[in-house]
Amino acid sequence: MIELEGVPELVDPVMVAAFEGWNDAGDAASTAVAHLDREWKGEVFAALDAEDYYDFQVNRPTVFMEAGVRKITWPTTRLSVVRVGGDKPRDLVLVRGIEPSMRWRSFCNELLGFAHELGVELVVVLGALLGDTPHTRPVPISGTTSDADLARRMDLEETKYEGPTGIVGILQEACTHAGVPAVSLWAAVPHYVSQPPNPKATLALLNRLEDLIDVRIPLGELPEDARAWQVGVDQLAAEDSEVAEYVQSLEEARDTAELPEASGEAIAREFERYLRRRDGSGPGGPGGPGGHATADGGDGASGTPYLRDNPSGRTRPPRPPKTSGDDEESSED
Repeated sequence: MIELEGVPELVDPVMVAAFEGWNDAGDAASTAVAHLDREWKGEVFAALDAEDYYDFQVNRPTVFMEAGVRKITWPTTRLSVVRVGGDKPRDLVLVRGIEPSMRWRSFCNELLGFAHELGVELVVVLGALLGDTPHTRPVPISGTTSDADLARRMDLEETKYEGPTGIVGILQEACTHAGVPAVSLWAAVPHYVSQPPNPKATLALLNRLEDLIDVRIPLGELPEDARAWQVGVDQLAAEDSEVAEYVQSLEEARDTAELPEASGEAIAREFERYLRRRDGSGPGGPGGPGGHATADGGDGASGTPYLRDNPSGRTRPPRPPKTSGDDEESSED
């Protein structure tokens, strides 16, 4: 039985979770939760027992010195609470950890036990996958759920994905079977620039989360970091004519696919966010060895080009394959 001590009664709590590893291309999702925890000064109130869920030969503990004493940090999943004030206060339960190595059903049941004890009304799981998307365009964010009614009410896609899944998909299904409303938000990270960090993808996830839960999220330096990231990738891509041509082909494909939707709900949503921020209204580590989820649900560790180090110490986009068909993008849940 889970007993929570020192945790105050929460107001309309939402659980927001992200896990490093296969579900976290560019560390975009885990960085988003870390940003929330930092900006709102979250207080850790629980940690799952690392012995139950992690293979320490896969996720190694780390040793550090504190006041001359050697200490060990074990890989695990921690839960913290942040209190969000404003006109419409709403508290968040943040779950941040590493995708577990084993006992996924028990892992999800334990998280759901915390959700039940805290009165969580909605679970939002953040993820990021590798996709054929250009870094010069807005980051595609897909919101999925297994609940048809929730999909209609919150303008989400009812997931139809079939194939390999990670802890994000397992946790969402566990919530569905337990009767807890659950949503997954996925950011598509350009496969040719997959190394972390990716502040542009993190920013896009936070913007979509803000719309979903109606909470104004302080962004800090993220917008500036996202702009600097894009300028840096622009410069690297411009150094190689083949990569520049490849990016242009992705841009053309993206623009053609989204032309009918260039106006409407997306523009209205951006305008509403701008108004909220203008007038102040509203409340207010490395991937695992299994690679990353890709747009077709596969493992990004094989068959997907990554940035590589050159002798100067900088990273460059790889030359794209001479012949490769673009798979139709679908969101992994």
